Amino acid sequence: MAERTFTIFKPDALRKGVQGHMLQRLLDEGFGVRGLKMARLSRLQAEAFYAVHRERPFFPELVDFMTSGPVIVISLERDNAVAHLRAVMGPTDSAKAPKDTIRGQFGTDIQCNAIHGSDSVENGLIETAFFFSGAETVGDAVAPSAAKKAVAAAPAWQANPLGRPPKGR
Repeated sequence: MAERTFTIFKPDALRKGVQGHMLQRLLDEGFGVRGLKMARLSRLQAEAFYAVHRERPFFPELVDFMTSGPVIVISLERDNAVAHLRAVMGPTDSAKAPKDTIRGQFGTDIQCNAIHGSDSVENGLIETAFFFSGAETVGDAVAPSAAKKAVAAAPAWQANPLGRPPKGR
């Protein structure tokens, strides 16, 4: 069954000019693009998006990095999208990532690792809704109400605008 996920091509990938190669890899892996745009994150947006890491010592550097240049945000769809994207991306630390993964090819370390990917279907919906309005994505695999429901489901995480509990990096 087709599911949606979300990815960000990070500033280091765009500085290297490898975003086209990364997108082609995702297409070759069977992902369909349901929404795509380039953005320049403000400090407030980066802090909100990565709020789950606010208490971690690397949070200030992460925000600085994610605001250091443009990013590309993409809503993706395919069967088993979340697990497949995470396998194609490789481990968070690019230095430990197999060379046939996106991070192994285009990342350099644990922070400059070229790509972000959602860790669950629910977070994919939440992260997509953070960057895209319903009119900015195509396809009908995910009803717009599903994203609203996912965001509303976690009122206890009001300090976290994405409405999800903290997780490890």
